[in-house]
Amino acid sequence: MAETILGIDFGYESLKLALVSGGQVKKTLIVPMPINLIKEGRVVSTETMGELIRTEVRKNGMSCRYAAVAFPNETVFVRNVMMPVMTHDQLLYNLPYEFRDYITDELKNYIYDYAVIKGPEKEQAAPAPEEKPEENPEGGEEEANSDNDGQKLQLLAAAVPSSIMDDTRALLRKAGFKLACAAPVVSSYINLIRGLDKKKRPESGEYCILDLGYKEVRMYMFKNDVNIATRVLEVGMSVMDDVLAEAYNVDVHLAHTYLLTNYDGCQTKDACLNAFSNIAVELMRAVNFYNFSNPDSHLTDIWLCGGGSVIPSLAESIQNTLSMNIHQASELVPGGDRIENCNSLVQAIGIAMNSGR
Repeated sequence: MAETILGIDFGYESLKLALVSGGQVKKTLIVPMPINLIKEGRVVSTETMGELIRTEVRKNGMSCRYAAVAFPNETVFVRNVMMPVMTHDQLLYNLPYEFRDYITDELKNYIYDYAVIKGPEKEQAAPAPEEKPEENPEGGEEEANSDNDGQKLQLLAAAVPSSIMDDTRALLRKAGFKLACAAPVVSSYINLIRGLDKKKRPESGEYCILDLGYKEVRMYMFKNDVNIATRVLEVGMSVMDDVLAEAYNVDVHLAHTYLLTNYDGCQTKDACLNAFSNIAVELMRAVNFYNFSNPDSHLTDIWLCGGGSVIPSLAESIQNTLSMNIHQASELVPGGDRIENCNSLVQAIGIAMNSGR
């Protein structure tokens, strides 16, 4: 296990880095992302990204050997699957078939992995056979698994293009790191939920994490540490840039600066408040649909992260519209109240938690 890990989150606006050791955040860093270096969640130039990370970690003394990467949602397929108890090698062999209805490309062009959410302990799995199951006509595999008949494993399974994994390893080599872990961002939240103090957990065991991002808002629903659903709303903070650009007759880049700095109190102007209200209404519809689809749900708590979480009037609008308990995502992070800009760093922090080589 690599005890010190650099967690990395590639955002459209910024690169987020978090140095984590022994479950504690030691250093963090947010670096403006060069324009167009990230497109559709993918790093356009591994050389440029690797050099950017290398320069920044050296400048800020974030020294370690290993890095963990949170893959953007656009680049990875994620599924909850139930599979019979089997060995690690057998699971990896069978996982591609769980994605055949989702991946339009050839399955062989992807890398597959999983995390056990619930199921028998690893030592209960059958010993690995010498041959693949379908190549064992004598029924040896069935006999080997006889002790596990009827038992199931609940898995969080992921598939990522091989080319993205190759690019990730290449840019980390350029930056001077070895890859300890690469996983979808949902894994970041699962790590944080699992490590949350029991006193801070909602009685219902349900979590809604809102990532108020630049291009879109993503709503992650969890029951304990199981990701039940993910919703994507095409109403990111970039909408606010357009609103302010029109209100102040400036270009969108300057309008974005106005929003972040609350220039002229713009965050509480009618134009912004109306836009915030529209975002909150869209969120309410998504929550209502989730509750309708899950009649046993008792969702009462929402955690805010991402760039939009630092805007008080947006958080207030969400709370007033949804009538739910609103938290900052920093509450999910050990010592999060002492970490500057923690809400924007939760994905980088979470992916580094419990990561190893």
